[in-house]
Amino acid sequence: MTFRFGRNPIALAAIAALGATILGAAPSSASAGGKDKKSAGTYVTGDFHNHTTCSDGSISMQKLVKKATDKDDTPWGLDWFVQAGHGGNGNRNCTLVEDASLATPAYPLPAFPPPTNPSPPPATLSYPNTTWAASIGAANVKGNTASADASSTTPLSSQANPAMWRWQSIQEFQYPVLEYLSALQNKPLFIGMESVVAGHEHTSMSIISGQMPASIHATALPTTPGYTPLGNATALSQWSYCFDRGDTDNSRGGGQNWNCAVTGSLNEADPSWRVVAAKLVPAGGTGSGDRGHAKTVEAVKWMAQNHPQGSYYVPAHLERAGPFNPNGNNGFNVENLRNFNNAAPKVAFGMETQPGHGASEARGEYTIRRNNIGGTNIDSVGGTTYGGTGVYGAQIGGVWDALLGEGRNFWFFASSDWHNRGIFGPDDRRSSQDFYPGEYQRDYVMVRDARGKHGDDDWHRRHAKDQRRLNPQVIVDGLRSGNSFAASGQLIDRLAFVACASYGPSRPTPVRDAIENAAVEARVVAAALKNTDVDEDNCATMGEKLVVRPGADIIVSIVVRDPAGSNYSPYTFDNPSLAQVGMHQPLNEPVLDHIDVIRGLVTGYKTPGSSDYAGQWPSNWVTSWINNTAPSLATVPAAAKNTSAAILRTFSHATWSSLPFDREFKKMTFRVSGVRDSQYLRLRGSNLPPSVPFETDANGNPLPDVWTNATAINPTVPNGTDGIAANSFLRIPCTAVGTSVPDNGAVYTGAAIDGCPAHLPVINGQKYVAFDVAAWSDLWFYSNPIFIEVAGSTMVAGVK
Repeated sequence: MTFRFGRNPIALAAIAALGATILGAAPSSASAGGKDKKSAGTYVTGDFHNHTTCSDGSISMQKLVKKATDKDDTPWGLDWFVQAGHGGNGNRNCTLVEDASLATPAYPLPAFPPPTNPSPPPATLSYPNTTWAASIGAANVKGNTASADASSTTPLSSQANPAMWRWQSIQEFQYPVLEYLSALQNKPLFIGMESVVAGHEHTSMSIISGQMPASIHATALPTTPGYTPLGNATALSQWSYCFDRGDTDNSRGGGQNWNCAVTGSLNEADPSWRVVAAKLVPAGGTGSGDRGHAKTVEAVKWMAQNHPQGSYYVPAHLERAGPFNPNGNNGFNVENLRNFNNAAPKVAFGMETQPGHGASEARGEYTIRRNNIGGTNIDSVGGTTYGGTGVYGAQIGGVWDALLGEGRNFWFFASSDWHNRGIFGPDDRRSSQDFYPGEYQRDYVMVRDARGKHGDDDWHRRHAKDQRRLNPQVIVDGLRSGNSFAASGQLIDRLAFVACASYGPSRPTPVRDAIENAAVEARVVAAALKNTDVDEDNCATMGEKLVVRPGADIIVSIVVRDPAGSNYSPYTFDNPSLAQVGMHQPLNEPVLDHIDVIRGLVTGYKTPGSSDYAGQWPSNWVTSWINNTAPSLATVPAAAKNTSAAILRTFSHATWSSLPFDREFKKMTFRVSGVRDSQYLRLRGSNLPPSVPFETDANGNPLPDVWTNATAINPTVPNGTDGIAANSFLRIPCTAVGTSVPDNGAVYTGAAIDGCPAHLPVINGQKYVAFDVAAWSDLWFYSNPIFIEVAGSTMVAGVK
């Protein structure tokens, strides 16, 4: 859709008359305009966490790229895509295509027969389950066999069925496929990794140095099998060898002489250093978590030293594995995130707190008593997700607000974490495990055009043959900027969110304020229509800070698009959660119910070693909810909370207004009067109103997703007797009976299931909401913050 926007003459006159007042009278921040004007840009959608058979996914790279980026067969196609599998190793060759429909001249359908006993079992997936030994030969697998202390000198090639180290898989096989597909399909693709983190669980990361040079789009592609890449992923591969916990190879890159030293660190003097491997290999046992965390801090330092503009490090589903365990490899506490951001603020700049696995029996795979720590089964932090988001991001005043309250550049991200469809095949529209990249969750990220032309909906057409703008570097720059938002279920697909300083006379009048507000709002409307942001002196948007004098008014203007029509849900029956409160709204036609503006104060960075720097989230958080008692931030240590964070304003259909010429767009503008303290503003919104049973509380906060989780709960100790059976927590009935409800065994590729699907759990003859129906019922978006730094108050030190 292309918009042609003509400015309202009254608004233009107001802007001209008030320009000096709004735009020129305050201290300015380079990131909020001022002398350094931003190059124009547009918001583009992507995903950086997903899997193929090279790790533990179920499909080939080619099929995953098609599913993630195609806009015809899969209408949810993304604008950019990072393919990222687990670190460590794997024995399957994900570069082999499933069938002839995915074959290309350089990567045709294999000539040898598919495996006779593939795992996972569907026969259509046979080729991507072929082992490296059966496809390239065991002799071509490099490096040495795994050993806990990286002491093995036995080559992998001596094994009959070796698992290839990820460094080789990325460098020699996966990267060439992505480069070829990027050039062949004119898609902005690059490769990353879900690192197996020393001292913790997983992190989404990449180093883009060497990847996707512009020359790939001007070079003739092969017409016969085989492709020699023009770029490389050597930097990412070396990092994988050096710092991934799952890599205990000691071959230094199969003879590439890699050294993992970090300038200014102990390196060889560190007790964890292994000379033969030229890297840190922390010992297990007591203190292994602390040693592992120290290695991971070295990992982000290495990225900052060697690839400061071309890398990112974002802890994934960071609440899932429980709290940080000093004697193992589990989750992340707030102090771990601070340590990463302190060591490499341009690299470790966010968290993936809205995890994938949204259709799983335990949403996000977060659950009670999930993780064995010290012989006891410990909850995921928070016990579950909250509206599909982990407690660190979902809880107002929690860990994310604690980090923002320091003035850190630390951003909110979402991912698909695609592996498979659970009991369904990869082409089925139903899921009992994962959604494809872009199908349900997506990150909307601002990318800039260095040539200075405004982005709009014509951008993709006008630049179809020009990849200079949408390439790995501008995408990583966009991620780092914080100028982004995340949304599930296509709840919104446009957001312009701006704060501007206003310096009026000592006695401003309501009429004058209204004219100023309208002037700002006109520019924000224009930005939303063009899918771009506002670049004005003394205005700031997401990921930026606005520097103002004490006593300034802040004009906040928000415009969102709640797209009409259907989203990508295959279900046309009414949302069962909303049916509880008498609302009739099809699952595939969600409507934005409200937007919360959340404000918190900025009080400055906390000092490492101080009493408020480190602290673990309470272990009984979800238990309080189950016992019908809302948990209290009073039980959260000072390090992990920001008690100043609260809902400042809430907007809904009663208080926002729609654009008269396009009612999909909702606009809302207000003032924060006379600011004296540095602060930030962020947004969240949902399709669910307050007080939806088992979904939202009276204030509109998301309730724990335990009430739609069908998973069984482990006993407190392994082999104990206090486990909880599957389906025990389910509470929301699904009662819709339709005429198009396919059996679980039949592949369904349409989008018109009009009754509760067959895979929902049944209790006493009644179906209950779980799996993908639970996810499509409960949608949220989150924006990154705008910081406001008041002169003489706390500096927002982490944001320029």
